Amino acid sequence: MAAPRIYLDYNAGAPLRPEVRAAMIDALAATGNASSVHGEGRAARARIETARRQVAALVGADPARVIFTSGGTEANVTALSPRMRVGAGEVAIDVVLVGATEHPSVLAGGRFGAGRIRQVAVDGEGRLDLDDLRGQLEAVASEGKRALVSVMLANNETGTIQPVAEIAAIARPFGALVHTDAIQAAGRIAVDVAALGVDILTLSAHKLGGPQGAGAIVLGGDLVAPLPLLVGGGQEKYSRAGTQNVAAIVGFGVAADRARADLDRQAEWTLWRDQIAAEVAPAVLLSGGAERLPQTLSLGVQGLSAETLVIALDLEGVAVSAGSACSSGKVGVSHVMKAMKVPEAQAKSAIRVSFGWETAETDIRRFTEVWGRVMRRLAPGEIRAA
Repeated sequence: MAAPRIYLDYNAGAPLRPEVRAAMIDALAATGNASSVHGEGRAARARIETARRQVAALVGADPARVIFTSGGTEANVTALSPRMRVGAGEVAIDVVLVGATEHPSVLAGGRFGAGRIRQVAVDGEGRLDLDDLRGQLEAVASEGKRALVSVMLANNETGTIQPVAEIAAIARPFGALVHTDAIQAAGRIAVDVAALGVDILTLSAHKLGGPQGAGAIVLGGDLVAPLPLLVGGGQEKYSRAGTQNVAAIVGFGVAADRARADLDRQAEWTLWRDQIAAEVAPAVLLSGGAERLPQTLSLGVQGLSAETLVIALDLEGVAVSAGSACSSGKVGVSHVMKAMKVPEAQAKSAIRVSFGWETAETDIRRFTEVWGRVMRRLAPGEIRAA
């Protein structure tokens, strides 16, 4: 009998938690539109508000400041708005400054035109260059313009954690607003929107063991909010029009609740992460000198392509991912690796290993055993002999 597969691609999407599945089935069995005032509608609304409290608790937020969306991409695009509500009025944002290693939904600039998007450099570990950020903020201010800074809390490919609180402190004197994509960080490390000092934080359910198709915008204070992306209805307090996906939102809430409990596993996950790094010769650990997520590694074997590594591991029953994949399914050199100036030969070999709530220590041991077999078969002779 074949051994069960090992799933180590949590940063792409975590397995659905059984508690989430049960809650969603229960919600799907119920009738009612959450905007209706009858009993069935009120029951649907109650389910949403319970989920709102659960998601808010994951990031230390006020539930009233949580806006549900269809996923992380919609949340990010909504957050990157050229106009913001500030208090009772609106302000215009002229420029968006994005980290060079951001998720594509942020790199594209959201609702900002191409000429209004500027990238901030990172160092060889993927950490934002704070001097470059400060210089660009000064340049924007000298032009008489206002900026929005968007930097992810943790990178989806390398796990590098950005100093978001420090970034927010740098941005404030220039009148800049700050957004952080915390989609990969939430549930892996402690996240507190107030401690980060950001105006807007975004989340996605399926990274937490929730369903695909549910995300959230979390507002950090009482004064700032992006103008809605979807308009035409009063749902989500006029912040996001459209009938809410009650079952997905319920699943998101349960996943967020369980992910809070997972934070107790950070030390265990860090031990496993470092164990993998120590036992996967001749792989090179990328971003190994940066503060990183406890359950994410980026590895490269010079002389082998990422596509070859992913396929070879898949045939051995292990699911990992390459750093980047285009719409055709072909693996390419990741923009993250390019921004970090990783040598091309090494960048072409970069794969990501990520694990989470369902991973067991036996999975980690089996992965390193499989890795050894794959390397003995595929690694160039001079590497095998090293």
